[in-house]
Formats: sequence, structure tokens, C-alpha cells
Amino acid sequence: MSGELVALATRLIGYDTSEPEAVLEAAGFVKGWLEARGIEASHDEVRGLPVMRAEVGSAEAPTVILHGHLDVVPGRPGQFDPRVEGDRLYGRGAYDMKGALAVMLLTTAAMRDQDRVRVRLGIVGDEESEEGAERGSDHLVDGGFLGDFAITGEPTDLQIGVEAKGVLALRLEVSGVAAHSATPWLGDNAVLKALDVFRSIESLPFTRHSSELFDRPSVNLGRIWGGDALNKVPDRCAIDVDIRYLPDQDPASLLDQVRGLPDTEVTPLFTRPPAVVDRDLAFVRALREAAAAHHDGEPMSVGRDGASDAVSFLRVGVPAVEFGPVGEGHHGPGEWVSISSLETYRQTLDSFLRAIPDRDRDD
Repeated sequence: MSGELVALATRLIGYDTSEPEAVLEAAGFVKGWLEARGIEASHDEVRGLPVMRAEVGSAEAPTVILHGHLDVVPGRPGQFDPRVEGDRLYGRGAYDMKGALAVMLLTTAAMRDQDRVRVRLGIVGDEESEEGAERGSDHLVDGGFLGDFAITGEPTDLQIGVEAKGVLALRLEVSGVAAHSATPWLGDNAVLKALDVFRSIESLPFTRHSSELFDRPSVNLGRIWGGDALNKVPDRCAIDVDIRYLPDQDPASLLDQVRGLPDTEVTPLFTRPPAVVDRDLAFVRALREAAAAHHDGEPMSVGRDGASDAVSFLRVGVPAVEFGPVGEGHHGPGEWVSISSLETYRQTLDSFLRAIPDRDRDD
């Protein structure tokens, strides 16, 4: 199985799905792959990006959603030429999350001739998007793509993510005073002030908060624009700041703290709520048992620093966790996924689905 699994993951990594056209091409490949195995797949779009659905098993059985995304953050051209070195499969999206998606495709195909559980496979093309509305996962849910439990295959190193941080993305515009670059002391450099503003955000009270699963919130300066001439002290600068806050924090309070900074106009870009699921639910416990049977270590539980599309399911009452293979470097230049962990991931999902708890155990 590992040969087929690596071949499928490699094929998916080869699509530069940081670009919409390649996301659509990859979706077409996935649709064809499923249909070649007798699994009907439907396909529509949100903002020009694909939203795919497929399912196997009896509609009367307990329903588990396997959820993934095809899109990736931008990478250098060579990162879309996957390569294997020992147990590592390198390439953009290998860890986040085309390796997991390959496993989910194979798992769905393996479950097509049983009727104990209905497996619904949902794949979106915009998980990495900055859009706060009209997201593919919300589109899935709002279209009735529901179940008793959902697993989204984000990278968790074979641990079960029962919490994920929320997102508060802000644009801050900082004012200065223009002057000739030969006499910068006569001006007030807005770019330098913006950097000071960012350092001030890192020191605000909310950044010192912690919880059982998280050491602290995350604050990142993602983009900066400032200056319109080399020989001029810039009088305006804008920065985009990505704040990932903890599940027990109030984003309105965070926003108030940032808005208290001087000489700064603050505009929210988008927000996403945190994800929290009860780790004592029968489906969560069953996944833990399946994971523990296939690898060493305690699979329960972790908090995910990244935001989670699991919130799309949680907001309508479908319990959802993040669970994915071992790797490293997602969104970085050396991203890789462990090939052996992909096989362990496949075995875990297969064991979990074939020992699925009855619907009424969580009622």
C-alpha cells in the first residue's frame, strides 16, 4: 500500500496549488481518481475554487466526514518537484496536507464495499485563503454535508487536535511626518514607527495569556507597506498583523488593546473562531484508541496553533478534530512528511472506521 500511497501523494504535491488554475487541475485529477474506482464525486465552486464531495457506505449508518484541502501557500518552483529521501517525502504541501489527503482518498476507496459506516469525503480549495466569508468548508456544511463526527487532516504528528487557536487579522496604518531623506531628523519615519507598534503589540497583556494546551497566543507581522520615494522620509506605513488567540480569550478585548496604541488606525481584516471539542466524546475516544494501537505515545490531546476549518463543522454541532501524519516545516522551505507515518495514519483511520461507535453512544 505504501507505494501507491507515496505515488498518490507525490502526484498531488506536483500541482502548484497556490494558484487557482492548478487547484482546479488538481481537483479534476482527484475527481477522476475517485470515479475510476467507482466512487461518484461532485464538484462545485466558491469564489472560483473547487469544493468536492464524495461518499461511500450506507446512508443509514453512522457518518464520519474526512475533510481536507488541496490548496497550499506559495513556494519556490523546486518545492513542487517532490522528492523522497529515506522516510521523508519533501515538497510544498507534503505535510500540510497533501500527504494526509492521499491517505483519505485511499481510505475512502477502501471503505466503498461495506455498510457499517458512511464515509463522506469533503475537499476544499481555499483553506489557506485570507477570506473571512464564503469559505469552502462553510459551503460544504451549509449545503448539508454533515455527519456524526469529522476529521480534518491537518498536520498533528499523529496526535488528536481537540483545540485550535482563533484568528484576528488586523491592518494597522501608522502616521509619520515627511521630510527629505538627507535630513531624516526633521521627519518622523512611519516605517520605523510601525515596527515599534508591532513590538508594542507583542507586549500587550493578551500576549501573556496561557492555557492547558497553549503556552501563549501567536503574533506575526505578515506584510508591510511604507514609503513612496527613496529620498523621502515615509509619512505613512501599513502593516498586516496575524494574531492567533486562545480559545478562552475574547477577540473584542484583544482588538480594544491594539486600538489603544497611539498614532495607529486599526482595521480588522477577518476573524475566525477557535475550535474546541469535548475529548470525552465516544468518537474522540475511539479515534484515540485506534491511534494508540498503531504507534507509540499518547495520542490525546493537543492544541493546534494554526486556525482550523473544523470550526465550520463545530458551529452546526458536528464534533470535529484535527488529526494528521508526522512531518515538519509546513509553510517553510523544507516541508516534509514521514512516509511511514502516512501508512500509520492510514491504518489508524481504517481501524477507527471499521470499529465505529454507534450513533447513540454520545447522546
